[in-house]
Amino acid sequence: MRMPEDDRPAGDPSRPVTISYIAESAGVSVPTVSKVINGRSGVAADTRARVKALINAYGYRKTTAPPRSNLMELVFTELESMWGVEIIRGVQRAARKHRLGVVLSEFGPAGSTIHYWVEGALTRRPACVVTVAQLSAADRERLRDRDIPFVVFDPTHELPDDVPFVGATNWTGGRSAGRHLSQLGHRRIAMVTGPDRILCCRARFDGYRSAVEAAGLGFDPALAVQAELTQAGGHAAARTLLARPEPPTAILTTNDLQAAGVYQATREAGLRIPADLSVVGFDDLPITALMDPPLTTVHQPLAEMAVAATEMALALGRGERPAQIGVELATTLTVRASTAPPRV
Repeated sequence: MRMPEDDRPAGDPSRPVTISYIAESAGVSVPTVSKVINGRSGVAADTRARVKALINAYGYRKTTAPPRSNLMELVFTELESMWGVEIIRGVQRAARKHRLGVVLSEFGPAGSTIHYWVEGALTRRPACVVTVAQLSAADRERLRDRDIPFVVFDPTHELPDDVPFVGATNWTGGRSAGRHLSQLGHRRIAMVTGPDRILCCRARFDGYRSAVEAAGLGFDPALAVQAELTQAGGHAAARTLLARPEPPTAILTTNDLQAAGVYQATREAGLRIPADLSVVGFDDLPITALMDPPLTTVHQPLAEMAVAATEMALALGRGERPAQIGVELATTLTVRASTAPPRV
């Protein structure tokens, strides 16, 4: 492939050609160029040949990354609940063990700062990144290209097979909650589901559905109401469910914030928990033991998951190959006072 001599990045011709410039010239993505440079699979033969020709023509040389710092980075989309606080606790626990400082970054509600976060991370060169926010393929490749190891915490969508992650057994948790309610004798068990686009929400709902079907109750779509993962979402969904001609005797929620909304709607309807309605949450945030009555909930080991994600990211940074690229920690049902057999 013949390249015109003036077909170079604008400015100083001695400046190194960037991966982004090669990607633009080849009409491909930055991750594709990164895969070619690092000898990874997943690139068509003709595309690989075109990218290699441009690399040779421009004289691209992969730079040697400077040493990583004694910081690690924890990245959120938004940090607005106790759920995030539990993750921070776990990350800090692991970071102290390895004598690392922790940088906390936040994308913001629309992800508008993601570009600036990635640029900052490349400059800071942290020892590793644990990301609760879901990085794009291009951002993951940029981190890899600069030899910055990362692990995705509790992924919200399906990831490529080569992306390391730590999650929880969400399906098993949903099933254990549904089974607990059916074993108490409930026959109209409802669920306040979460947005279907979020992987853990679908898994928790599928576990609940499996439990009610296994109990011989059959799945009734009218007993599943989708809502945002907030107290307001749980409140609105519970009002809808309790207004039905045959209201449920038990409600399972996708997280503890929704369960708090169910409590509010139940009291507004003049009902009592658990005498008139049993409620089960999910996550087991510290506040659940202080609710009135204390909430039965599925314990998701958030702090332990954060420790595991940090340790995995640091091991990757040391060049170690983990036994599993994806790890799921077990959920367990914590039974408190918000569940009881239904009224006869």
